[in-house]
Amino acid sequence: MIQRHDTKTRMSRAVIHNGVAYLCGQVAGPEARHGDITEQTESMLARVDELLAEVGSDRRHLLSATIYLKDGADFEAMNAVWDGWVAEGHAPARTCVTAAMPADELRVEITVTAAIKAERTEPTPQTRLY
Repeated sequence: MIQRHDTKTRMSRAVIHNGVAYLCGQVAGPEARHGDITEQTESMLARVDELLAEVGSDRRHLLSATIYLKDGADFEAMNAVWDGWVAEGHAPARTCVTAAMPADELRVEITVTAAIKAERTEPTPQTRLY
């Protein structure tokens, strides 16, 4: 069974299959989009937390993360936020690359996969089952 969460024409915010959640790319929220890399990373990771909670997971269940930086010079500052956010002993497999961003003001984007917590059995109202 495949569960699609908050599906629109172009994409779903998350897709769940075999107990694994695949999240769409997350960027800083509107309030932080013109901020520096620290502010954008904090906002982006808060949005990851929210979406993980919606699908029945959390940062302790991360499996992998791919981080896209607009500028490699932001690597250390982004890592300072990341290191404080990732749950100790639960670091996912991670890749970090530089890439063009879909909007000029964006400095960082992340995609993650995470295991769904075992106690999660019912889909949320925003989830479609296929």
